[in-house]
Amino acid sequence: MTDVPYTSSVGAPPGVEVLDFPGLLARAAGHGVDPYSPIRAAFHELIAVRSGVLEYSLDFTEHRLGEGSWLWARPGQVHQFRSDLAAAEGVVILIRPGFLGPAALTADIAHRPPQGPLIPEGAAGDALSTLLALLAGEYRRPANLPPDVHIEVLRHLLTALVLRLAHLRGPRSDAETGTEVFRRFRRAVEDGYTRSHRVEDYARDLRYSVRTLTRATRAATGRGAKRFIDDRVLLEAKRLLVHTDLSATAVGERLGFPDATVFTKFFRLRVGETPTAFRDTARGTRRP
Repeated sequence: MTDVPYTSSVGAPPGVEVLDFPGLLARAAGHGVDPYSPIRAAFHELIAVRSGVLEYSLDFTEHRLGEGSWLWARPGQVHQFRSDLAAAEGVVILIRPGFLGPAALTADIAHRPPQGPLIPEGAAGDALSTLLALLAGEYRRPANLPPDVHIEVLRHLLTALVLRLAHLRGPRSDAETGTEVFRRFRRAVEDGYTRSHRVEDYARDLRYSVRTLTRATRAATGRGAKRFIDDRVLLEAKRLLVHTDLSATAVGERLGFPDATVFTKFFRLRVGETPTAFRDTARGTRRP
C-alpha cells in the first residue's frame, strides 16, 4: 500500500485536476505512482465512466463500473484499479481536501460516509453530464481568465457537481446524515481511533454523555457508538494486514492495543479468524 499525498502537477491549478483515463496514467507515471497497486490517497478521487467497463477495488469491496457510473473515493480509503484503464473511457477528478466551496463544506459532503457506485438517470444524469463537460472544458481552456478567477470558476463548478452527486438519493434527514453530535463524534473517532477505543473517552473530550453519543450514532448509522469505533479500528487493521508487511503484533501496536493477545482476541471476535489467517486468506497464501 502506497500513501499518496496531493501534489499538483506542473501547470495544473492548485487543488483540482480533471483528467481522462490516459491523462491519469500519465500523471501517475510522472509522480512515480502505480495505479494498479493499492493506494491510500490523501485526496478525493471522483470517477465517471463514459464507456466500457472499469474494475475498481475500494476498501475490500470490488466494483464493476459500467457506462454512466460514478464512484467517489474519499481521502484515506485504499483503492486500486483492477482492469486496464485503456479498456474504458471516462474522467477522474482529483480534489485536494479543502478545495470545495463553502456550500459543500457547510453541507459536510466531504465527511459523509462513503457510498457505492451511482448510475444517475434522466434529468439528474443529464445535469451531471452537463456540469462535468463544463468543468472539463474550463479546466482545459481557462478562456484567458486571471489565474485566481479561473480557480474560483473551477471551484464553483466542482461544488455544484458534488452537491448534485451527493444528493442523488434524495434529501437526507438527520437520521441519514447524522446530527451535529454524530458529526463531531465521527470526526473525533477518525482523529483518535489509534489512541482510544472507549466511548467514554470521546464523550469526555466532546463534553457529551455516553448515552448521547450512542443515541446519535445509532440514529445515523444503525450501530452503537462502541460498534462504530470498533468498525473503524477493524477497517484499518484489515488495510494494514493486507496491504503492508507489518506483523500482526505491529499492527495491533499501531492501532493502540496494549499487546498482541488483546488485538488477536478483538480481531477474532469480529472476523472469526486470527489476523494472520485473515492476511493469508486475503492474499491467497493460506494453506488448505
